[in-house]
Order: sequence, then C-alpha cells, then structure tokens
Amino acid sequence: MNEVEGIRESKYDIDPIYLKRWSPRSFQEKDIPKDVLNSLFEAARWAPSAGNAQPWRFVLANKKSDRDKFLSYINDGNVAWCRHAPVLVAVLSKKEEERFGGFNQSHAFDTGAAWGYLALEATRKGLITHAMGGFNKEKAREILSIPEEYAIHAIVAIGYQGGKENLSEKLQSREKPSDRKLIDELVSEGSFSK
Repeated sequence: MNEVEGIRESKYDIDPIYLKRWSPRSFQEKDIPKDVLNSLFEAARWAPSAGNAQPWRFVLANKKSDRDKFLSYINDGNVAWCRHAPVLVAVLSKKEEERFGGFNQSHAFDTGAAWGYLALEATRKGLITHAMGGFNKEKAREILSIPEEYAIHAIVAIGYQGGKENLSEKLQSREKPSDRKLIDELVSEGSFSK
C-alpha cells in the first residue's frame, strides 16, 4: 500500500483493496499464468446483472499475434505504453436480450460492474489493469469480428507493474495513483444537486 499512502485515504472504513487499485501504465513484459488470468474472468463472471442476463463479453489477446491486432486500432498515445502489457482485453456487452423484449437497458451498467470485479481481483492477485477508451471502435469491431448487437466499451491492459523509468518522461510524471472526489460531491439526498 506504500504507493497510495498520503494520496489515497478513505474517510470511512473500507477494505484497503479499493485504495490500492489504480491504473498504472508501466508493465513488465512477463506472462500471466493461465489460472491467474482465468481467476480475473471468474471474478467478473459473478458480477450482478439485471435479470441475470450477464451481458458482458471479453475478447482476450494473450498471444503476441493477437496483441498486435489490438495495437492496430488503439490510439498511438496508448500504444506507447500498453504495447508492453502481456494481455489486452476488449470489454463488450450484448445490447439485446430476448427476455427483456429486445434492448437490455442495463447492458453497459452491468458490464461496468463485471469490469470492476475483474479489476479488483487483478489487484488482489498482484496485477495491474488500465482501461482505455482511446481506440477506434469501428476498426476494433472489424478486426475482432464483433457483431453489431454488441457494444464495445473499453480495451484493458493487464499485467505486472513495471518501473516508471520504463515510460517516457511525460508519462512518468503521470505514473501515480490519483485521489477521488469527496462523497459530498457525489451523493445528494432526496433530489439531485451538483
């Protein structure tokens, strides 16, 4: 927890894992054992979902040839650091659900919960995760053969944390945990207030 001391402090009693999880950019080029990697998806599998639809889907790039495909549609600014991650994952959700009569209004909400479970389990296993929105969704859909009924939300880099000296000078200055807004800025009671 030394990395987050003095930067991340909870005002109320919570498990330290929530403070420990952040999004570094420096990755070791070290393989993740299959059973450890599968434990992340096992955690995601148990996330809550409306009507138990479980709309989340993950496209995994664990082999170099698959990672190279992913890198072809990720923005250059993200490629600069995520190319060292041993695993890249596309996070998707199925938008349609027959039992709901068509559109599943909570597909993205539920998939966000699954991603959160995955990220926390990664932290528990000594791994880091960094989700990215900086990529070309149309190109990702084409390259990964993703059907139109699936929304593409993010690309997540997963691996073991490397030293910040492995990053460019610009990224080194950003390689630290961030703080969070206070509860009073996020929660209003009775009716909405900014």
